[in-house]
Amino acid sequence: MEKPDALPGITNKLVKTKRLEQNVYFSGAETGVPVIFLHGNFSAALYWEETMLALPDGFRGIAPDLRGYGWTEDKIADSTRGMRDWSDDLAALLDELQIPQAHFVGWSMGGGIIYRFIIDHAPRVLSATLISPVSPYGFGGSKGEDGQPCYDDFAGSGGGVVNQDFVKLIKAGDRSTDDPNSPRNVINGFYYKPPFRASREEDFLTASLAEKIGDERYPGDFVPSPNWPNVAPGKFGPVNSWSPKYIGGDAAELIDVDQKPPILWIRGDSDLIVSDNSMFDLGALGSLGYVPGWPGMDIYPPQPMLAQTRNVFEAYANAGGDYAEHVIADAAHGVHIEKPEEFNALFHSFLSKTS
Repeated sequence: MEKPDALPGITNKLVKTKRLEQNVYFSGAETGVPVIFLHGNFSAALYWEETMLALPDGFRGIAPDLRGYGWTEDKIADSTRGMRDWSDDLAALLDELQIPQAHFVGWSMGGGIIYRFIIDHAPRVLSATLISPVSPYGFGGSKGEDGQPCYDDFAGSGGGVVNQDFVKLIKAGDRSTDDPNSPRNVINGFYYKPPFRASREEDFLTASLAEKIGDERYPGDFVPSPNWPNVAPGKFGPVNSWSPKYIGGDAAELIDVDQKPPILWIRGDSDLIVSDNSMFDLGALGSLGYVPGWPGMDIYPPQPMLAQTRNVFEAYANAGGDYAEHVIADAAHGVHIEKPEEFNALFHSFLSKTS
């Protein structure tokens, strides 16, 4: 798939590290304070270009395509390591670029990678800005503010819960609006609050469609389960990587980390992806009657993703850290794209205070 041209002011190149060759976008002077941008699932580093160009003077934006996405070398993610493959890739990239410390910005899945990177490399993190981040307890398969698993095998999370029509359309490179599950419709219906449409819609769609597809890639493999909805996490692919089976312990490790960088949490008030009633969570979909056999609120309620995240961040603050939560009105999952002025005002103020 042909890579769209970078915007004026953005440099794009391949950077070979000890782990893999990454497609990376750069903005600003090389002498600037580094700001690392990590994209989410079904997206790519190209989504950050406008945000990078808006950085204040004195900062250098750096946005890699993560393993399994965009135009980075295709290598499999070992989901049994949770977010560690991406965290290790990021550390290798910083080493190659000779960057000892940086600010970090993570969107959705990218936020989960930052949790892991803080645990593994806290002294390298000047600050963490998290946009609609995945719960520290993972996505799907847990309940309650403390992230208790709904079942011992974490059924209802992992690669088996992804809409297969959506996966087939990605693999086919579909750019239409014919199917409700088409990639274009999913982006416009869930990344943003309709009727918003991104000015770079075609480039964003191209970048998203570059995601690697397959049982060992997106969405990943799965195993049968006796528990509803009869699938449990496998061992490969991004959706398994953020299952609570493999990421759930990150919450306690994040709270206990010795050196705690400040956290800025920004989200849209209309997000239907990371939400206490997510339209991508089987607990929520089951409660609405969309998935047959739902076992009920006691066993499998909607995952309270926001409440879980807030609970962990409060504990992080009580253990000596610092965090702030900001909600942007009339925005969904991609607030930095939908509401750039409001987002940048919060983000730039945070950068100036933590640099």
